[in-house]
Amino acid sequence: MTIYDLKPRFQALLRPFTSWLFRRAVTANMVTVAAMLASLAYGAWMLLSASSLPYLLLPLFMFARMALNAVDGMLAREHGQQSKLGAVLNEVGDLIADAALLLPFATLPGVHPQLVCGVVYLSTLTEFIGVLGQVTGAGRRYDGPSGKSDRAFVFGLLGLLIGLGLPVLPYLDPVLIALLVLLALTCWKRARRAAAGAA
Repeated sequence: MTIYDLKPRFQALLRPFTSWLFRRAVTANMVTVAAMLASLAYGAWMLLSASSLPYLLLPLFMFARMALNAVDGMLAREHGQQSKLGAVLNEVGDLIADAALLLPFATLPGVHPQLVCGVVYLSTLTEFIGVLGQVTGAGRRYDGPSGKSDRAFVFGLLGLLIGLGLPVLPYLDPVLIALLVLLALTCWKRARRAAAGAA
C-alpha cells in the first residue's frame, strides 16, 4: 500500500478542474512545464531564504505539485493530448522537480549531504527502472514503498516540522537512511516486475 494507490480518488476530485483548463486551451505540456519551473523556483527559495517559511509551506507546494502531475496526465489521456514530447517532458520534468525540492535539505545544519544526494540518486533510479517496464512490456512500474507520492509526503512532513521550529534536524540522518533502504527496495521491486514483463 502506497499513497499512489489513492490516485484514482485524487483524480476524480481534480477532473472538473482539468475540464475547466481544457476548455481554456491549456495543454498537458503547459501544465508539465509549469510544474517543473515552479519546483525549480521553490527549490531556489528554499536555498536562498534566511527564514524557515519555505520549509513550513513545503507540504502545500508538494500537494499542489502532485495535483498538477495528476492534471497533466488527465489532460493527456482524457482530452487527446498524448504525445511523445509530452511523455519525455513528464518523466524528465519530474526528475528535475524532485532534485530541486530535495537537494536544499542537504544544506541544513547537521545533515550529511551525501545522504540527501543518495536519496536523489536512488529516486532518479526508481523512476528510470519504472520507465523500463514500458520497454519490457510490463507497463510503467509504480511498485514499491517509496514512489513519488510517498517521497513527497515524507519531505513535505519534514519541511513542516522544520518550519515549525521543532528539533528534528538531529533525526534527519536516520530518516534519510531509512528512506535509502526503502528506495533500494523500490528499485528491486520495479526491476523484478519489469523483468517479468519480458518473460
